[in-house]
Amino acid sequence: METIIRKVDKHNIDMQIMQEAGEILKKGGLVAFPTETVYGLGANALDEEAAKKTYAAKGRPSDNPLIVHIATLEDLEKVAKNISKDVEALANRFWPGPLTMIFEKTDIVPYGTTGGLDTVAVRMPSDPIARELILAGGGFVSAPSANTSGRPSPTTAEHVSEDLSGKIDMIIDGGSVDIGLESTILDMTVNPPMILRPGAITAEMFEEVIDHVTIDETILGIETKKAPKAPGMKYRHYAPKAKLTIVEGNIREEVLAIRQLVYEAIRQGKRVGIIATNETIAYYTNGVIKNIGSRENEETIARNLYAILRDFDAEEVDLIYSESFALQGIGKAIMNRLEKAAGHTRISAQAVMKYQKYRRIVFLSDADTCRGPMAAEMLRHKDLCQEYAIDSRGLVVLFPEPVNQKAEAVMKSAQMTMENHTATAFSENDVAEDILILAMCESEKEKVQSEYGEAAKVFTLSEFIGEESEIPNPYGQPLSAYGECMERLTETIDKLAETLNKDASFEEV
Repeated sequence: METIIRKVDKHNIDMQIMQEAGEILKKGGLVAFPTETVYGLGANALDEEAAKKTYAAKGRPSDNPLIVHIATLEDLEKVAKNISKDVEALANRFWPGPLTMIFEKTDIVPYGTTGGLDTVAVRMPSDPIARELILAGGGFVSAPSANTSGRPSPTTAEHVSEDLSGKIDMIIDGGSVDIGLESTILDMTVNPPMILRPGAITAEMFEEVIDHVTIDETILGIETKKAPKAPGMKYRHYAPKAKLTIVEGNIREEVLAIRQLVYEAIRQGKRVGIIATNETIAYYTNGVIKNIGSRENEETIARNLYAILRDFDAEEVDLIYSESFALQGIGKAIMNRLEKAAGHTRISAQAVMKYQKYRRIVFLSDADTCRGPMAAEMLRHKDLCQEYAIDSRGLVVLFPEPVNQKAEAVMKSAQMTMENHTATAFSENDVAEDILILAMCESEKEKVQSEYGEAAKVFTLSEFIGEESEIPNPYGQPLSAYGECMERLTETIDKLAETLNKDASFEEV
């Protein structure tokens, strides 16, 4: 089958294309189209055979019900019965829009559309292209997300084409969707009504209109063996090809834990993705890093989620680590989709962090132009079990000067360079519980202790690796003295790396 692709401007809809698509639906064919949430795979909702084609094209289990889309409120009573006053109030407030309600079905709705259930899920989308297609197609269009079952939902026509080209009759390309997450599903056959799938319309928003709603306890829980009453409840959904893990803690804990997890995975030869935000992206140093949006505006996160999961597929990553998001407002919907995509795989950030006593190492010398930066550069070249931020600082730095030229010369002979280093003065920003300070000599250690006391985790470099002699200062001496200093530092940094790796007890958690 050759899939027809038609571009349509939602602000200037080509009605000839809508009629063409509508005829396909009336004849039992499949048409993918944009809604405000995600792209849907449209079929005649009242045609049992069309429902079978939908399941076949998606590879979707036939007990996973389809949502019936309507364009006018008057059509609701044709497919649903026992419509309460609460339904009318909710429809007046949220339709057209990203709300699906579940009702007892009427006889004209085939069981193929409802997944064998006596209930039917109904939505009235607000996207103008969707509305015109529904009208052109006969008024009742079933439309699950237009993707291969289990994969991230499509938010562009390109995503649809990746999954379904050659399997469906037509794709209407209306550009990127507005919301990016599927509709909220509210079960109106129970009292009080129950949210079965969170979305852009939240419980708080419902309770401004009706008395009370409940939330299905499985939304962020384990998979259920019960027959799904709504799409997305039973099966693993929205999943990228790579294993996705959600890291939970406060933002600082999550960043530090993800950095360590990514570092360890890369050491094992894996390609790793990170789902970061505007607020955290600058703190990641390794991996394939994607900015999902801003925590200050979680609608941007919702809009970008599925596209980023698909981007990671294109990047062919082996693992993905994601920060977690607040369970308020649309954050609940974001976490629901992440949980489904991850197969409910979560780890505690603190469980990772407890294995890492130090997260930064600062080499301390007098002027920060020779021994300190040499030691820092050497340690950066070592294979360490844990990720460390490695820096050097000086106690007497009058201005930001480059490294000593003789020190740079001997380092270059060992295929290392410090040409980008600038001397930096030691400050209170270099003192913390998780910062290891390694001084070149006892007097530098004592100066830090006298000023910062026990807050400073400071040792001489030799002391930390169990030796007594200090690192000699070659300043003012011939080049050979710098060479001898480098030889001594090489031996010392080798032992330091062994000590750090021996103390590391990180395990996958």
